[in-house]
Amino acid sequence: MMKYKIGLVMKSLQADFFRAMLKGAIAFAESNPSIELICEGTDSQTEVDEQVGIMHKLIAQKVDAIVLVPIDSKALVVPAVKAIEAGIPVVNIDILLDKNMLEEAKINIPFVGPDNLSAAFEVGKLLSHHLKRGDEVALIEGLPVADNARQRKDGFIKAIDEAGLKLVASMPADWETIKAAEVYEKIWQHHPGIKGVFCSNDAMALGVLDIMQKQNKYLPIVGFDNDESIQPYLKEGKLLATVDIFSSQMAVYGIEYALRMLQGEASDCGIYQTPYKIVEAN
Repeated sequence: MMKYKIGLVMKSLQADFFRAMLKGAIAFAESNPSIELICEGTDSQTEVDEQVGIMHKLIAQKVDAIVLVPIDSKALVVPAVKAIEAGIPVVNIDILLDKNMLEEAKINIPFVGPDNLSAAFEVGKLLSHHLKRGDEVALIEGLPVADNARQRKDGFIKAIDEAGLKLVASMPADWETIKAAEVYEKIWQHHPGIKGVFCSNDAMALGVLDIMQKQNKYLPIVGFDNDESIQPYLKEGKLLATVDIFSSQMAVYGIEYALRMLQGEASDCGIYQTPYKIVEAN
């Protein structure tokens, strides 16, 4: 049997989402004798240079394919293109690489991942059902250089516009819990009249909930990712809802697609959407 060496490049392995992704990928590889999986990740959500270095290392190792979750949708285009030029297929998962840069390089890279805009719109609508027209709301954004952060922001703004809510603050916290707590505290100081909060991932929702707990003032809040760490807040109803994009299977979808490419059964371009579902408080 042909054995394929596949590199999996992730973001922060300290985050619940990527720990679940790693666990799922390893379990899949262990059950598939045709795969030798090389798993790599960064220590935080913002270490772009380190992730670029990982890509170059895998290219030098002459892996058969790379499955990539880019921290920065633009910065990771260059090493992805280098991999393609070296004859190594790349599958982009979870966070979309910059389309314009890929077009300029005349390179096709398939994307396998969820429709973040639609998912954010749906969970944003759910939040709006707990509010009334004219209420002030805040948005805690992800890392601005990541395409999924932009999509989630756009989806939420679409939802609040349709509901007639007023967005009074929209600030990035780079996917990080501690930074989200600091950002929310600043927002609350300047806008004490806000009635609801959208967090672009659950890690940031944890930071916001921590401040709410300290203030003993819980507002309707929604998150994104359905992380394990957020489950107690869902059970207690302190988090209205989150979006499950099936973190444990996200890399698996990409690895499966890479295998199909290596076997000549899949295209090297296009967008292939993975499932998501809204998970509401119990």
